[in-house]
This record gives sequence, structure tokens and C-alpha cells, in this order.
Amino acid sequence: MNRLDGKVCVVTGAASGIGRRIAEVYARAGGRVAIADLQLEAAEAAARQIRDDGGDALAVAMDVADEAQVVDGIAAVVAHYGRIDVLVSNAGIQIVNRLVDFSLADWRRMLAIHLDGAFLTTRECLRDMERRGSGGAIIYMGSVHSHLASPLKAPYVTAKHGLLGLARTVAKEGARHGVRANVICPGFVRTPLVDKQIPEQAKEFGISEEEVVRNIMLKDTVDGEFTTVDDVANVALALAAFETNALTGQSLVVSHGWFMQ
Repeated sequence: MNRLDGKVCVVTGAASGIGRRIAEVYARAGGRVAIADLQLEAAEAAARQIRDDGGDALAVAMDVADEAQVVDGIAAVVAHYGRIDVLVSNAGIQIVNRLVDFSLADWRRMLAIHLDGAFLTTRECLRDMERRGSGGAIIYMGSVHSHLASPLKAPYVTAKHGLLGLARTVAKEGARHGVRANVICPGFVRTPLVDKQIPEQAKEFGISEEEVVRNIMLKDTVDGEFTTVDDVANVALALAAFETNALTGQSLVVSHGWFMQ
């Protein structure tokens, strides 16, 4: 169980944060990892570190909201490794604002990265998986906000809810090809993306940063703890290694009990 020996894994947004940790865990489990990221220099550094640790990794420049870059990037992975077995659609950003103050440009940017990016990378990887007929796993990085809503996050909540529908559709369409699709829904993970939100929410709500962490982010957890990148990466490994359609079309919440299904 939980081995990826020889499987080719594309992880988007993998130059840092959750994506980078997933890539590292996949490589240690024997996976060959393509680190796809908007920041090529950072992706190359992450890939180099994995190779220095004895793993197999390739850096790929990719803006997931740009169709040509996704098509070219996935083609480059297939050209290099010959196949794709696992996709982790992880790339994302956060913009915090009241709905009435959101610009259309920011709304569109959020949905483009989270939803268009998931669609485009899925389409290209699924084409390879179907062509080969040897199955695969597609994993979306959702959020507790795939199930719940919070103030100031209208496009983020909308996008993360949308990933549930996409995963369920891919699970239906991919089943006859042995392709599984699932969503990981983490709670707050202490990454730069979350760190950026703390002062923004403190300013918006007129409270201290400590109160944002205690009374907003971790209020409904069972132990007042942040979810860790390792928590998420280990679930991503289990989903990638799972071999049958018994586990598909599901969302797994990793949140210290913040949301319980």
C-alpha cells in the first residue's frame, strides 16, 4: 500500500507549500514527479532537491489558466516520461474581500486558476490515461470551503464547491478507463497563502491577528491545531496509490474535525 513505484505524477503549484510537500512524498514513495508551476525557477529548485534526495523529478513551467501552457506542459511530461498516471490539481491563490468590493477581474482570476486550471489539466491528463487504458488517479485540492462558506471568500468558496462537481463527473466518465477522481478538503494549513490572510482578515474584522487564528481559523477544530502539509500529502499519497474504483467521486476532509461528514 501507499507505493507509487514508477508512476508518473503531475503536481501543479508544486514549487512551494502543499504542492511541494506532495511532490516530495510522491518521490519518496517511488513516483516520478513533474513539478508544474508558474514560477519555473522555483519549480526547478524543488525538482533539483528531490533529485538530490535520490528521487526522480522534472520541472515544468505552467500557468494552469493558460490553455496553451497546459497543453504544452502536459505534452512535455508525456514526452519525457512516456505517460501520466496521477494528476494533483493543486495550484491556487486566495484573494480576500467583501463580495460588494470584489472586482470582476479578481473574481475571474480566482475562478480561472482554480476551475479553468483544474479542467485544463484534467482534460490533458485524462486524454493520456484513456489512450493508454491503464487507469490513473486525478486528485483535486479542494478545501473545507468545498463544503462550507466563510465571509470574504466568495470566489474561493464558489471555486472549491465547483471542484466537487468536476471530480464527480470525472469519476463517472473515467470509470470505464480505470480513472479515479477525488477531492482532498484541508482545513487551514499554515502556508504563505494562509499567512497572507491573517493580517487581511484582522484588518477587515477589526480584531487582532491572534484572534483571527483562534476565533476564525481554528475555532471549530477539535484541538485548536492547524492542518499540516504532511497531513495533506499523506492523504494525497493514499489516494494516488489506491488501485480500484471503490474509492472515487469522494471528498476527504482533513481538518482536525473542523468539518465532519
